[in-house]
Amino acid sequence: MSHRAALPNPATALHPPVPADPAAGTGPGSVTVKNLLVHRGKADVLQDLSFTIPAGRITGLLGPSGSGKTTLIRALVGVQRITSGTVRVLGRPAGDPSLRNDVGYVTQAPSVYRDLSVLDNVRYFGAMHGRGRADALEAVAAVGLGDFLKRKAADLSGGQFNRVSLACALVSKPPLLFLDEPTVGLDPVLRADLWAQFADMAAAGTTLVISSHVMEEAGHCDSLLLLRDARLLAQLTPAELRRRGGTDDLELAFLHLIRADEQAQDATVQASGGSK
Repeated sequence: MSHRAALPNPATALHPPVPADPAAGTGPGSVTVKNLLVHRGKADVLQDLSFTIPAGRITGLLGPSGSGKTTLIRALVGVQRITSGTVRVLGRPAGDPSLRNDVGYVTQAPSVYRDLSVLDNVRYFGAMHGRGRADALEAVAAVGLGDFLKRKAADLSGGQFNRVSLACALVSKPPLLFLDEPTVGLDPVLRADLWAQFADMAAAGTTLVISSHVMEEAGHCDSLLLLRDARLLAQLTPAELRRRGGTDDLELAFLHLIRADEQAQDATVQASGGSK
């Protein structure tokens, strides 16, 4: 993260680590997590996370590399073994077979067959969900690859390759879509186009959960989950993050929350007479 300006003094605004999210809801399409704990060996990968993801909104899952974003998405999708806690998706346990057609998941590594054309890739994944050629064409057009229908995935640029993977997730028209770092490696124009597309999808009722380590992308989200060191540092809106950070720069505002959290932890340790 860059340091383009002086940080506000974190001592001026200490807050509870996980306030209620003013954008959160519990209607159709929401995800509810209670006391989620994931261990890997002796290490805590996720520490006692509780939150609700609002329906029909874009929720950004942001934090530094290694903060637990991918593990959390895997837990929400239902492919991550959890140590304790509960995760409910669309009113059902995460990973329930009945969610197969309702949840889309775009991983960091594109799930695309390199020897198939753009259209054939999307048709293949669509067929697994009972979708036909028309649905595949619609999904390809949605990611801006209508001119590359017959081109093999191996012959695409990196950004185009990533968009094929997105089309493969969109073709089933899931009401809930998880995307793990979907803008990595994309140029600024493609990133802007992709976020515009995400906004259109949310406006149409799709719930999107999008992870990123780029704080400037937080401004595109309706609600934010901020992770650091396997913990949920805060759940809030971009406007609330700016207010609490005392700056319009979302990156600096996040750094302010980190400093405030560190001070709060230090104060707790000193009060207990212990050590970290």
